[in-house]
Amino acid sequence: MKLVAYAAALLACTTHGAHAEPGTLDKVKASGTFTVAYRDSSIPFSYLGADAKPTGFGWDICAKVVEQVKKATGRADLHVATQAVTSANRIPLLLNGTIDIECGSTTNNSSRGKQVAFSINYFYTGTRLLVKAGSPVHGFGDLKGKKVVSTTGTTNMLVLRRFNAEEEAGFELLGAKDHAEAALLVEQSRADGFGMDDILLFGLRASAPDPAALAIVGDPLQVEPYAIMLRKDDPAFKKLVDDTVATMMKNGEFEALYKKWFLSPIPPRGINLNAPMSKDLRDNLKALSDKPSV
Repeated sequence: MKLVAYAAALLACTTHGAHAEPGTLDKVKASGTFTVAYRDSSIPFSYLGADAKPTGFGWDICAKVVEQVKKATGRADLHVATQAVTSANRIPLLLNGTIDIECGSTTNNSSRGKQVAFSINYFYTGTRLLVKAGSPVHGFGDLKGKKVVSTTGTTNMLVLRRFNAEEEAGFELLGAKDHAEAALLVEQSRADGFGMDDILLFGLRASAPDPAALAIVGDPLQVEPYAIMLRKDDPAFKKLVDDTVATMMKNGEFEALYKKWFLSPIPPRGINLNAPMSKDLRDNLKALSDKPSV
């Protein structure tokens, strides 16, 4: 009987502990620190500028989130810490509490939704190829016997692997630690193409030593949404983030930021990506959907 009572008490303590896990806003209010993750080469979403500090479209959106976090927690003295992440470690660092939010170029999909949560989608993109100008590769049908690189830990790597198997495309798939390394493999002719979200490829080409030496080719293999990534089962924080993004989409701030990063010269080389807003994104300015891709 005593054993049963002890087990019941232990279960009660365990259950109480689970419910006592603080949400992001409670955690931030108590600690006075909010940690924002960035990517160092995901142009124009999140990357390091000439001053070695994070910048970009996603970063600017998260700056608005920071403002709302200060108001919600009453911490005008909030310390905003920054943390670089990669495709491989961004989810583990969110889950273990090292970061509180990730502002980069992360695809909102059903698989990741089992571990993390996402805000309203703020971009839509598809996998295409970065190649050297003049390459015989004009699309995914030209890859037989070629070497294709993608960034480890990305959905693009999975999409390319599936395409290679299902279509018997016959290319060798290589993994790179980040987008910059993958682009360098193409520039050095160690890979014939870099498969990645097309908008990131536009950014990488714009920041290359010789942008004219690179080309972006192929029809997109799929269309995927980007969104801010946060911890699951934290409805108060998700509402704050969603409300922030929704307000920006309704009051014109979002379109102004889009023009700044996609239709105007941007650092580091002052090149204009000339990437008009897609129909999917324009539709979501009204729908305000956080629907994931499959």
